[in-house]
Amino acid sequence: MSSLNKIPANSALVIIDVQNDYFTHGAYPQCQVDEALARTLHSVQRAQQQAIPIILVQHIADTTQGEAPFFNPNTQGVEIHPALLAELPNASIVVKQFADSFDGTELTHLLQDMQVKHLLLCGIMTQNCVTHTALSPAAQAYSVQVIADACTAPTQMVHHIALSALARRVALINSQDL
Repeated sequence: MSSLNKIPANSALVIIDVQNDYFTHGAYPQCQVDEALARTLHSVQRAQQQAIPIILVQHIADTTQGEAPFFNPNTQGVEIHPALLAELPNASIVVKQFADSFDGTELTHLLQDMQVKHLLLCGIMTQNCVTHTALSPAAQAYSVQVIADACTAPTQMVHHIALSALARRVALINSQDL
């Protein structure tokens, strides 16, 4: 893992899919999700201290073909976790329907408007939405770092496999490095 002494000024913290369905009473609880949330909140505080913009990404299922296993519109599970919303009541929220947070969303335009050059990514699920966003063709325009300990997956093994694969393409850091 690499280390940051200070978050670069032209950065944005992008928090992917920290939504109720991934927590204890949700439709698809993830491994050590409360610990990942705590590290995400630490990352939020560090970004706020350094005046770094923070963007929340929310997955809302496309139910035109029927109900999805989770993240269905107008459910408690689709909502962004309340602890995150309490810290970021005015954050920009990018809504997506695909694993890649850039795919079919306004994320690229939002980042361009903010003159962002460096992305700090974290969220749920490491092996899916975090990886797809970090490796997106649209992400190639940025220096990307994944905050590894502020991510989680269905199991620790899946989380570590995803991080190992990501490490070959993007830098991994920990929330304490911020």
